[in-house]
Parts: sequence; C-alpha cells; structure tokens
Amino acid sequence: MSTEQEKQPSSAARRGFLGVAAAGLGGVMLAPGISLIEVAQAATPTAGASSKVRWGMLIDTTKCADGCTDCVTACNTENGLSGGTKATDSQWIRKVQIKEIKTGRTASAPVMCQHCASPPCVDVCPTGASFKRPDGIVLVDRHICIGCRYCMMACPYKARSFVHEEITDQQPDVPRGKGCVESCTLCVHRLDKGESTTACAEACTKAGHGAIVFGDLNNPESEISRRVRELSSTQLRADLRLDPGVRYQGL
Repeated sequence: MSTEQEKQPSSAARRGFLGVAAAGLGGVMLAPGISLIEVAQAATPTAGASSKVRWGMLIDTTKCADGCTDCVTACNTENGLSGGTKATDSQWIRKVQIKEIKTGRTASAPVMCQHCASPPCVDVCPTGASFKRPDGIVLVDRHICIGCRYCMMACPYKARSFVHEEITDQQPDVPRGKGCVESCTLCVHRLDKGESTTACAEACTKAGHGAIVFGDLNNPESEISRRVRELSSTQLRADLRLDPGVRYQGL
C-alpha cells in the first residue's frame, strides 16, 4: 500500500492555496507543478492511523440473502441516517441485484464506498476534504468540504451522498452537516476506539448470514486475508485499477 500521504507534510503555503481554492472554486488555476492529488494529500489528517494496516471488507454474495436489509438498517442506525429512499436522502450502503446476462443467474449484494487505494474522489477534490488515511479508509473532512460534489461525479460506484437539509438528533460519534458530501466510513469511529468490526458486518453475523467479513487485509493471519488468499474474489470495476478495499465472492 502506498504511504504517499505520510511523505507530504502540510505547509503554510499549501494551506493558503486551499483557502484560495475554497473561496474561488469556479476559476481556480493550479500553480505549475501542483496537482489536485497533491493538494488533497497535503490537507490530509492522518493522526492515529497506521499504514501497517489496510482495513477492508469481503462480501460473499452466495450468503447474502435476497430481500435482507439488515446491513442497511444497521448502517442507518449507527450513523444517524434517516433510511429514506428519496433522491435527497443520504444512503451509505445499498442493496443491489446483479444479473448475469448470459446465464440469468442473479445475486444480491451490498454496495458502499469501496475505499480504493487510488480513490478518484480524492484526486478531484479541490480543497483536500476528500482524503485517504494511511490505513486505507477514505473519508470526507466536513470542516473543509465546500459541497462542490466533484467527488460524487468522480466515484464510479455512486457511493457518495450530499446532505441537502439541516440535520438534527445526530449520533455523537458521527458528525454530519448540511452542504457536505458523505459516505461509508467503515465505522472509523469504532475502529479508532479499538473495536474490530463495522455495524453492517456485525448485523449480518447476528442475523446468521455471515456474508460480510471485515478486517485487516495487510495481516496474513486475519480471516479476511485468509479468505482472499484461498478463495476466488473480485473487485467491482477492477478494470479501473483503483484497487478497492472491498472484495466480492460469488460474482
């Protein structure tokens, strides 16, 4: 895994540039030698995350029950989402039906932010609000998100939502705000407190399906690494070479 973020410390000059970008997004021009990805990396908060770890998820579609939405409900409850289905409602994880055209075989699978090693949302963000932690988790810094939604357009998985309205009754560990983009965080608030799984994986296990395995892809002894190593799995849109941290079996 790349540790490029750790090699590029913040500087006053680049912080100043971020302010200019935020204030005049429409006509901003990057200075010679500075690319959007460099700006995003310079603004990335990385405290508490280790590059020795890469958090990821393995989803077995053969165990994912058609019509079951336990993972979606758990995500909504954990993160304070309404669970609504309107176009303006935030949805961090959704169930999709996949059909193989040649054989007619169908599968059900949850889709969320894929936490790519090379995230296009980070590449296009003009302020550095979209960033990737050293442990592979892709997040949005709501303090510097200006709501331009470039990241939403860049995401090939349609995994990001925009907060259109004021939010009340928020979860203390999951701050959200009107005018910001948001998406699955792999329950980073849990991980940073020393917990070992996400709300969706926990709910899937409690329901008896066991379709979602969460863990450290860099640890050869972890269950997720063992399964990825021993069983065939795939990444969504592997042709884009984004190296997502979410893998699927049975597709």
